[in-house]
Amino acid sequence: MTIFSAVLLLFLVMDPFGNVPVFLSVLRPVKQERRRWVIARELLIALGFLVVFLFGGQYLLAAIGISESSVTVAGGIILFLIALRMVFPSPGGVFAEDAEQASDAPILVPLAVPLVAGPSALASVLFIMSKDPTRWLEWLAALVGAWAATGVVLLLAPNLSRLLGDRGLVATERLMGMVLTAIASKMVLGGVAEFFGI
Repeated sequence: MTIFSAVLLLFLVMDPFGNVPVFLSVLRPVKQERRRWVIARELLIALGFLVVFLFGGQYLLAAIGISESSVTVAGGIILFLIALRMVFPSPGGVFAEDAEQASDAPILVPLAVPLVAGPSALASVLFIMSKDPTRWLEWLAALVGAWAATGVVLLLAPNLSRLLGDRGLVATERLMGMVLTAIASKMVLGGVAEFFGI
């Protein structure tokens, strides 16, 4: 896996375009001048979770005896389920139920976790690190790059919402879901092949 493919994978699973409507919905009670500050804070919290999982996830799996092929298959299945929800979203969006439960000033949930640092993102960072731990600096750079691109999209959420409109955002999310479905299928097939030594 190259740095570019790792950045693309992480960017897709963070799904910033699909999260724009949810972020706007959750932040509706927050004053206009505070919204970008809240988004930036939640993005930093999400990055912290992802970095911790990038470096500590493999030791956790080693401690409980889970193989890399199992992680690959599990990550692929999670990505596939997330991709299906992107292609066939619920009326309020991929994580509509989380938005409904949000408080006036959300902290950690649902913006940082699970919208940015969700199960698919955590599984993905674990997947890329397990493939070649010696390239940890490249994987960290890929994570920061994907996170930064996600941050730019989410910080510009109000502008994107006006520019693309609801239909444009839905179309973008579904396109990303289709790409993510292909990546998930490749992960599952690769994990099965690795398990059987094919």
